[in-house]
Amino acid sequence: MAVPAGDFFLKPAAWISDGRKMTEIQDFTAAEDPFALFQAWFAEAGKTEPADPDAMAVATVDPHGLPNVRMILLKGADERGFVFYTNCESAKGQELGANPKAALLFYWKSLGRQIRVRGPIAPVTDAEADAYFATRHRESRIGAWASQQSRPLESRAALEEAVARYTQEFADTAVPRPLHWHGYRVLPVEIEFWQNGAYRLHDRIVFRRAEPDDPWTKMRLNP
Repeated sequence: MAVPAGDFFLKPAAWISDGRKMTEIQDFTAAEDPFALFQAWFAEAGKTEPADPDAMAVATVDPHGLPNVRMILLKGADERGFVFYTNCESAKGQELGANPKAALLFYWKSLGRQIRVRGPIAPVTDAEADAYFATRHRESRIGAWASQQSRPLESRAALEEAVARYTQEFADTAVPRPLHWHGYRVLPVEIEFWQNGAYRLHDRIVFRRAEPDDPWTKMRLNP
């Protein structure tokens, strides 16, 4: 992923210590575009994070107001928002259907950084979902048909039988996207960037807006 240019890359580097290691950082607090800053941090994480730099926690709320959170993979990010895919009949799918809002958390230990995102969600287009589904490994596409995600499972053998059944069904054809498998885009109204600092004096900035199409305001926060 290309790293976009921005004034915050032109600031002199600083060195901080948290008592465990030294980390070179840029003056990210001068950034004015949260999406450009996200792309820059994400690109750096792709070089330093040993596994799944695209992993993120996704939080939803159930009908009783009890939060649910789980780790999944980011599948797209641009000025429109942050995209992930799932079984719409899963717990997260049902919760998003009832309360179409979500929070995301990225944490990259190798960089001492985290990004928090909050906002309403909207479904991606069918064309977007079809295009991404087609890029998945064939066995993963079959798994999307076989797994009744989040619902009770009699046994591992029952899941394997379902995989075998759909493998046979699609033996001579491309595996289509199930109607219950789709994508969601988080339309951010808040994006917070956090950089680890010495003695827990971290650097934090947050971008906020009332609606997804409104202009951003930026504020620096106490650690």
